[in-house]
Amino acid sequence: MSVDRRRFIQYGVGTLAGLSAWPAARALAEAAAAGASFKVGVTDWNLKQTLEIEAVSLAKRIGFDGVQVSIGRGGEGAVTTLPLADASLQQQYLDASRKGSLPIASLCLDILHRNYLKNDPLGQRWVADSIPIAKAMGVRVVLLPFFGKGALTTTTEMDYVGDALREVAPSADQAGVVLGLENTISARDNARIMERAKSPAILVYYDVGNSTKSGFNVIEEIRWLGSERICEIHLKDNPHYLGEGTIDFPGVVQALVEIGFDQWAQLETDSPSGDVEADMGRNLGFIRKVMQGV
Repeated sequence: MSVDRRRFIQYGVGTLAGLSAWPAARALAEAAAAGASFKVGVTDWNLKQTLEIEAVSLAKRIGFDGVQVSIGRGGEGAVTTLPLADASLQQQYLDASRKGSLPIASLCLDILHRNYLKNDPLGQRWVADSIPIAKAMGVRVVLLPFFGKGALTTTTEMDYVGDALREVAPSADQAGVVLGLENTISARDNARIMERAKSPAILVYYDVGNSTKSGFNVIEEIRWLGSERICEIHLKDNPHYLGEGTIDFPGVVQALVEIGFDQWAQLETDSPSGDVEADMGRNLGFIRKVMQGV
């Protein structure tokens, strides 16, 4: 169910909110009146600080609410453990987070760019290994990327992923960790994987830039998925600054408000000028202005 927030304002939020026989309408009215309530973070790789502690202080300096941290891929040779599995490195991040009063918002299992979850048994192992890392760092979401040669292109690959995640999902669920699917397939195909995995620990990590480039209507997909299927979101329109490309960000933010999304939205934006701090600040300012205006 999708409702135009502007119509709530036009016809009176109080009117709908007062209809006690319509709990769904009342809930939507309350969400519309509350406005955008999600938090805005930034990816460490777009800060050019992949798996670097400095990402925390840089994100804080720019004005973000949090930072998404890479778990790491290791060197060029054989990898036997995930870099962020190192307890001392975890503690450095937690210390930096406390010192700067800036949360570690979520983690990215970037080694899946090397060991593809769709066909490599190592991918499934890394997903399992990421769960205790997330728990130790007090993080709820681990992003699972599917891009390049690891992109999902067939139903067989999607079924393989669903089956692999069904095996590790109980551990994630027990740890209070969500595994987020970020890819280039449709919202409905993502839902199919989730249904096959049979676990509330498997959700969609929605990326408006990737989905737009794949030809999907991101506003319709966000509304269709709803807040119950989206664990977190990436906002970008690369290579452009936000608001200067093709994506309707006021429409995206309004759709997020409509579904009651209140988790993390991470900026995964390029730096057109080469000045990361200035460009990230510009994009953050844009999205905050949009959030205030919906």
